[in-house]
Amino acid sequence: MMSTPIEMITDDPALESSGFYWREHAGVRGLICAALEEDGFTNAFSTRIGGISPMTENSLNLAGFNEDDPENIYENRRRFLKLFAGNWTLAGCWQVHGADIRVVHSAAEASPRPGVLGDDQYCDALVSDTANVLLGVKTADCVPILLGDPVSRAFAAVHAGWRGTSASIIKHAIETLAREYGSRAEHLRAAIGPAANVCCYEVGSDVIDVFKERFPQAGQLFQPTRDGHARIDLQTANRHQLIEAGMSAERIHIAPFCTMDRNDLFFSYRREKHLHGRVGRLMSVIGTAGSH
Repeated sequence: MMSTPIEMITDDPALESSGFYWREHAGVRGLICAALEEDGFTNAFSTRIGGISPMTENSLNLAGFNEDDPENIYENRRRFLKLFAGNWTLAGCWQVHGADIRVVHSAAEASPRPGVLGDDQYCDALVSDTANVLLGVKTADCVPILLGDPVSRAFAAVHAGWRGTSASIIKHAIETLAREYGSRAEHLRAAIGPAANVCCYEVGSDVIDVFKERFPQAGQLFQPTRDGHARIDLQTANRHQLIEAGMSAERIHIAPFCTMDRNDLFFSYRREKHLHGRVGRLMSVIGTAGSH
């Protein structure tokens, strides 16, 4: 029996000049950063398309064992991994909206079963240079960021909600890559994935005050809406932090999607929680194949 081919979809007008393209296999679709791939890093930002979870029907929910049948999640992860050639082991963490980093030193620290991600370790970013391991972070409006260093071959996956962004988690990830693997910021490439964006993501004075206290130029990130509220641009906030850490702006790629606006493609906690009670989770992954 012939296997279903992996298809590249490059004619989506929404992706024109973005540096991203769609990859599809057996109905499962992932968003790929072409530049990271050209640098030798397997990567993808998942969508809600092509799974078996009821969030809503046929959703590719990849996490949240308290809100979905574990076997649904295992099967969805198995399907998601089919987007990539070769054999991969997933490594992840129990995300707590902090700024701690997990270093994955070997494949033995990840799980051989696609349904188990090392979720008993609490952190919000992972770094490694281990071949055939996919680092994965889970989101449903927060900002996923993938980093790759084509010189050291190290890489990172980062979960940056407003708390992680305000705690500069992306800078901590870059510092960890430098300390563990000798990576230099100017060598890094970054892909900032789909997230709740400034078109839709309204926050209150508690969030606004934190950003204005910690970042001198924070006012540029907000669009005022009503008294004590504004919409926030977390993708741009993380882009600014990457540049401040020493990265070149030309090596930072931002996916042109808001998860709240494109709820047909992505899960959105802020859009769906009050409607359905249960919300699926997306996964963003990065790794390298072979030995080095």
